[in-house]
Amino acid sequence: MGSSALPEGTYAGRCVFVTGGGTGLGKAIAAEFARLGADLVIASRNATHLTAGRESAEEVGARVLGLQCDIRDADQVRDAFEEATATYGLPDVLINNAAANFPTPAEDMSPNAWRTVVDITLNGTFFCSREFARRHIEAGSPASIINVGASYAWTGGPGFAHSAAAKAGVKNMVETLAVEWGPYGIQVNGLVPGLFPHDDMTADIRGNLDRTNEKDACQPALRVGRLQELGWAATFLASPFARFISGHTLVVDGANWQRRMLTNDPVVTVRDQMGRGPFDPAPRK
Repeated sequence: MGSSALPEGTYAGRCVFVTGGGTGLGKAIAAEFARLGADLVIASRNATHLTAGRESAEEVGARVLGLQCDIRDADQVRDAFEEATATYGLPDVLINNAAANFPTPAEDMSPNAWRTVVDITLNGTFFCSREFARRHIEAGSPASIINVGASYAWTGGPGFAHSAAAKAGVKNMVETLAVEWGPYGIQVNGLVPGLFPHDDMTADIRGNLDRTNEKDACQPALRVGRLQELGWAATFLASPFARFISGHTLVVDGANWQRRMLTNDPVVTVRDQMGRGPFDPAPRK
């Protein structure tokens, strides 16, 4: 895992609540907080994911509470924070990492697919942020929120219309809530990962990635990200060293989202990029 980005024990005696912290990027972020002494609360709908996240954090000696929670349900979110607070005290840091995503041409997307992704990614992020902030406002205590975003919140995301729209809302929430809650000592920032391949990628997203040759050469930095680098960025943003940073979204992608070409390749439809056949106009639910 390499070195930590901050002094040992930076988060000793502090509790960090991570949604979707049992797999992939969320697990990597949680592990870096654990290495710096934090007590962890990992929330997920999936019990297997909770086990994986807990084991990862316990490997570095952290105390971990795993909670099954569907963040689309504000009552479940409230109950999760109740249990977290009863166990470790009111969490000091909230990492809104949980999201739903899968590639699909917009014309194929069902209403339920749209609602599910927006409900988890956007509504769930708000419900967790609101519950966390209410408790700190009542307690009069400072706190930090980090929303994990995506660069297509700025650029649009062909093949990911549902997720791109939801992540644009998440980015705007960073800027809005940072101003609203700043007077209470609550900082709100965003963290956008670039390409960080990991074993927990869904099969359809990995399939798209597998169709990309020479992934390192496709990045301006000539390499993909290493998981601990995202954890280093998250632990900095929520640390005492970044208290005056709020309303900012930090992109950790080696400048990939800023890349522009002097000449353009021929346009390839999203359907062709994904290996889909011709559009079927049959009625869809």
